[in-house]
Amino acid sequence: MTTRTTRTTRTTKTTKVGGVAQTAGAAGAAQWVRTAKVGRMVGAVKTAGVVGTAGAVRAAGYKPPGTAARVLAAAQAVAAAVVLVRLARGRRRLPPLTAPAPERSPGAGGGMSRASAGEGMSRGGGGAAGSDGSAGGGGSAGGGESVLRRDPAARIGRNGTSGSEAPDISVVIPARDEERRIGPCLRAVLADPAVTEVIVVDDESSDGTARLAAASGATVVRGRPLPDGWVGKQWALHQGLREARGEIVVTLDADTRPRPGLFGALAAALGNHDLVSAGPRFVCDGLAEQALHASFLATLVYRFGPIGPPAPPPPHRVVANGQCLAFRREAMRRADGFARIRGHMTDDVALARTLAADGWRVGFLDAGGLLEVDMHESAAEVWREWGRSLPLRDVTRPAWQAADLAVVWLAAALPALRLAAGRPTRLDLTLLAVRVLLTTALRRSYARPGAGVMLSFLLDPVTAVRLTQATLRPVTTWRSRAYGLGRPAVAAVAAGAVTCGARPAPPDRNAAR
Repeated sequence: MTTRTTRTTRTTKTTKVGGVAQTAGAAGAAQWVRTAKVGRMVGAVKTAGVVGTAGAVRAAGYKPPGTAARVLAAAQAVAAAVVLVRLARGRRRLPPLTAPAPERSPGAGGGMSRASAGEGMSRGGGGAAGSDGSAGGGGSAGGGESVLRRDPAARIGRNGTSGSEAPDISVVIPARDEERRIGPCLRAVLADPAVTEVIVVDDESSDGTARLAAASGATVVRGRPLPDGWVGKQWALHQGLREARGEIVVTLDADTRPRPGLFGALAAALGNHDLVSAGPRFVCDGLAEQALHASFLATLVYRFGPIGPPAPPPPHRVVANGQCLAFRREAMRRADGFARIRGHMTDDVALARTLAADGWRVGFLDAGGLLEVDMHESAAEVWREWGRSLPLRDVTRPAWQAADLAVVWLAAALPALRLAAGRPTRLDLTLLAVRVLLTTALRRSYARPGAGVMLSFLLDPVTAVRLTQATLRPVTTWRSRAYGLGRPAVAAVAAGAVTCGARPAPPDRNAAR
């Protein structure tokens, strides 16, 4: 009995312990099940939240940036850095051209009068040129007083030092059908006492250009027929240079408006440079014309930096303004400059780069206070004429053309397009702020700046299209002449290759460099 009772008790205890264990096991299993259910519910909620968020993002139109977008952003950042570096050069520009202080020689009275166009310039020794590029006999007739001793401030020596006499200055104006525009230019040049002679090369005009020039008192050179392979302006300048007798030659376009002191300032600048190009102040009337012109002008600054860099760029990046150039006559004759660029539509930059590669010191200086230019009569003419030459296609290597266009598109056109679409990035806003600051600076480049200059950034996409179009399909028509020149040797211009004879030496004062 006792033994059985003990076994029964043990069994009962075992049963109780086992029941407890089973109960505890059942409770743990239930808790695990509840935890698993809660976990699945939380996971489901999280998944639903993520899916819902993704759906909301997709609904908002957002897409993660792809490879193309990242490449575009990186390229735009590079273009922005390039533009900022170029604009930073404007803080150390060369000073602008200013009129020399007027001084009178003893006994000059009211100042020496300019030699009349009919008499020409009196010269001793038959007008033969000396070895130093000055006129034989010092520009005087029979030992008399020179007609050029007017402005001592403009007198320069071969190394930029003061000379004993003012330099002889000949102004050459190439003109083809310019009867409507050349009058103001002629009146201003003929009234400047620093100018010795004014030569107008009539390039087979069909209007009264030659008659008007002769009546004004200028010497008119009847241009000969255009030879094959030549562009009209270079041919006219080539003929004008042969006729000029001044020590210094200044070439002007017929639409320029020089002010008193310009020619003395150019002569003085030749003490530090071999070729001087003057940047004018533009006359643009009308909102659309001014806005489009300022947008085109901004692309030049983005590609080459502000005017008057203190350090000369490499020859293949030199730029110039052919509306006003100054150089020493004999140096240009030895270089045969105009013949070497005979087939280029972008004649001014071609000349500057060719001569810079020869060792010439080329200066592009601000002359806004002394020179104005009324280039175009409408926005359509700005689009057609200036858009033709600004790409510089015939003087720029293809790689540089692509790089320049990329800078214009990424740093100027793209921010304006994104702003119009209402989706500018932070970099776009930064570039737009830079463009507005540039617009403020560009106001000084216009005679009567108006709202068109301030609104010009809105036309940057249109300007980029025009530059691209003119790069891919260049215009070979100018002044009613069609030129079948093809694409000149860009590499030859960059290297300063000579098309006529051997490569000339740099001007004497640069030979030691």
